[in-house]
Amino acid sequence: MAKYVCTLCGYVYDEDKGIPESGIVPGTRFEDLPDDWTCPMCGSPKSMFKKIEEAPAPSEPVSAGPVKDAVSIPAGEGGDRMREMSFAEMADLCSNLQRGCEKQYLTEEAGLFGEISDYYRKRAEPASDLTDERLLALINEGLAAYDSADAAAGAAGDRGAKRAMLWSTKVARILQALVERLGKEGEGFLENTGVWVCDICGFIYVGNDPPEICPVCKVPRDKLVKIERRQI
Repeated sequence: MAKYVCTLCGYVYDEDKGIPESGIVPGTRFEDLPDDWTCPMCGSPKSMFKKIEEAPAPSEPVSAGPVKDAVSIPAGEGGDRMREMSFAEMADLCSNLQRGCEKQYLTEEAGLFGEISDYYRKRAEPASDLTDERLLALINEGLAAYDSADAAAGAAGDRGAKRAMLWSTKVARILQALVERLGKEGEGFLENTGVWVCDICGFIYVGNDPPEICPVCKVPRDKLVKIERRQI
């Protein structure tokens, strides 16, 4: 018998114990769980679980060397990676800055960023190629960028940046799983159920009752905002 851990929230499924309260008897193998089974804690699909391997014997510590391909970019310089942002991207950026100011009780600054966000939002053109495949491609592109940023943060010893990359990666992976599920099941899986978004880290939960705490950033459930149908 084996154990499997949810890579998003850390919930462990123990084949020896099962989940009797959910009708999963002890001894039920992970591969025998229904394909639509989800993590009881955060709602992640089976694909987000990985088998817990036995820890190898401890070895001699090895000094950490420089991170391969880590890039140091001076402030204000981005080389060829710099480009002009679209109106929609500027709107989202300013909206996030508005939220950050609100968290710091900077009311005036939050209002100004909100006005700028609205300005760009009105001028943004709706995405015409936003298919499931396009969304997945963008998510994968973002995940690759998070890996590079995490490596750079580790090389710089920036714990705050590494935490931000960890949260971003987890949220992107659950979004990836939801888009894949949408492609397989259509919008039917969103009917007669709630959709909740963490106001702090962006974690998305599909279900009627959100978890007691956000599995990503650990804030209480009152920070998970219910998204009404017209907003989805």
